[in-house]
Amino acid sequence: MEILLADVDPQPLWGYFTELSAIPRGSGAEAEAAAWVAARGRALGCEVERDAAGNVLLRKPAAPGREGRPGVALQAHVDMVCEQNEGTGHDFASDPIRLVRDGDMLKAAGTTLGADNGVGVCAALAALAEGNLAHGPLEALITVDEETGLSGAGSVRPGWLKAKYLLNLDSEEEGVLTIGCAGGIDSIATRGLTFGPPRTGTRPCRLKVSGLQGGHSGIDIAAGRGNAIRILAQVLADLGGTFEFQLSAVKGGNKRNAIPREASAWLCVDPAQEEALRLAAARQEAQWRAALGAFDPGLAIVLEPGQSGPVMAPEDVQALVRLLLVAPHGVEAMSPDMPGLVQTSVNLGVVDTVGGAAVVNLLTRSSVESSRRALTDRIAAACAAAGFRHGLSGGYPGWKPEPGAGLVRLVDGVHQALTGRPMAVRAIHAGLECGLIGEKHPGMEMVSFGPDIRGAHTPDERVSIPSVAAFWRLLTAVLEQA
Repeated sequence: MEILLADVDPQPLWGYFTELSAIPRGSGAEAEAAAWVAARGRALGCEVERDAAGNVLLRKPAAPGREGRPGVALQAHVDMVCEQNEGTGHDFASDPIRLVRDGDMLKAAGTTLGADNGVGVCAALAALAEGNLAHGPLEALITVDEETGLSGAGSVRPGWLKAKYLLNLDSEEEGVLTIGCAGGIDSIATRGLTFGPPRTGTRPCRLKVSGLQGGHSGIDIAAGRGNAIRILAQVLADLGGTFEFQLSAVKGGNKRNAIPREASAWLCVDPAQEEALRLAAARQEAQWRAALGAFDPGLAIVLEPGQSGPVMAPEDVQALVRLLLVAPHGVEAMSPDMPGLVQTSVNLGVVDTVGGAAVVNLLTRSSVESSRRALTDRIAAACAAAGFRHGLSGGYPGWKPEPGAGLVRLVDGVHQALTGRPMAVRAIHAGLECGLIGEKHPGMEMVSFGPDIRGAHTPDERVSIPSVAAFWRLLTAVLEQA
């Protein structure tokens, strides 16, 4: 193992994580990583199965004397969100993640780390590799393509798992036991664009919104952070009342499940107005910084030189800006049953003008199916009003909390025995694969827990090294008590 992690526990887990970090595994391109999981399972003597989607199932017999215990399935996903800071120059299709240790934290050099959910994958492998663990029948289900809509879990065939209990290892706060999650669905808005040459004598510029924290579109949606796409649209609308410019392209956000950190509009402007436009952008930055305050202090709005290109028809510009202004974003409702839990939200996650069309992606989440439908109906109405077509994609169910389940009591009891304190038992406003897997395995009891991971889905992602050790102690103790 690299000397970077040579002095931390548990060594088998970190050894696997170092190996996995060298393998490209963005969502939809994780075949090599899934094959690595299968190869590691075979090397451990496990029974290995793959399904048509690429999911990997590893099975290990019970330890001697534990054959009659209920089976336990460990579950994690092998893909990761691929985000990087501008100028990093990382190629997620070929480059390994460059691990960086910062005291008790592990992060990456300018990119997402992949602790979400690589730590869970490697914990499952390390548990299978542990020869002194007195466990019952053990399975490990490692899924693909979780981050772009949980399609791997959605492809798991009914009855594939034999276990009574499922431990999802995709949570991000030590000491918290997750027992439920929201369902979600994508709204895709599209409109064909007409382009023509820019006015003679204009100069290409780029209006850029950057410096925002972003974050997970479910877990961080109530944190008050700015949405770069929304800010860009409002700046364009405000500046359009004073200045004449033409719009060549708009691009913002990279993943529908990440709050957009950056967005840009490519403009053609009158050189005589360029300096005044630059000063107006600076005033917009000051106004938005005041509005966001400590929620997002790094905001920057600048006008810089850009690349020339054909420009959109005025009616297309008006329609696109209108949709980005009226489309909902943020918290729609809080849970009446669990204090502090977001019940319904939407993330205005991606906009792009490519291939002759404008495409806008929004992700709606809710633990109440009727609320989710109502919000997607509103999005469809906003699309129609702006002259966009609306379609739905990638729907997945929520996971109903069962706080009195035996597995909940078991894990909480083990945690209390280890630490002297109970776990915080919660539901989350994010998608977990438990809802989809539970649909295929009625009666299976499920919980989710993990180490402390901060900044998931952003280049600020980092994992607490001591919390991984605590997570490992809890996991192995639960396997011995189940």
